[in-house]
Amino acid sequence: MPTSDTLVHRSTEYAERYPSGRALPPKLKVAIVACMDARLDPFGLFGLEVGDAHVIRNAGGVVTEDALRSLAISQHLLGTTEIVLVHHTDCGMLTFTDDAFRATLAKSAGQRPTWSPESFGDLDTDIRQSVARIRSNPFLIHRDAVRGFVFDVHSGELREVS
Repeated sequence: MPTSDTLVHRSTEYAERYPSGRALPPKLKVAIVACMDARLDPFGLFGLEVGDAHVIRNAGGVVTEDALRSLAISQHLLGTTEIVLVHHTDCGMLTFTDDAFRATLAKSAGQRPTWSPESFGDLDTDIRQSVARIRSNPFLIHRDAVRGFVFDVHSGELREVS
């Protein structure tokens, strides 16, 4: 059976115990931008329940144009006032360069992507760059309440990047 069939079956079980009536804005007024890595569980890491926070995930937890779009909607329309960024150790984004990946895609698809892969060579440097992107974005209301962290996938510990 394909994995997607298993997931759809599980969704039926989930629907049976789903608590309706949750409010639309996140209870804790926080948005988290995190890597999509399956070893990183923002809900478990921060003790969150569904409805507590907006969780925006992508490869590397990079603050891309799309992440900024989601953050602007989160702040302007849904009342979030803080942003937490989460990168992690042993991240795949540390293992390639943008140029090499673009070349791979060009060979595979016959064209280069219009978007940047946003790979990085250092976790702390990229967190600082992401914080700077947020703080300089004119479409965000709350640009000062931003904190960046690195999650250690081996120990489970969280380290703040200053």
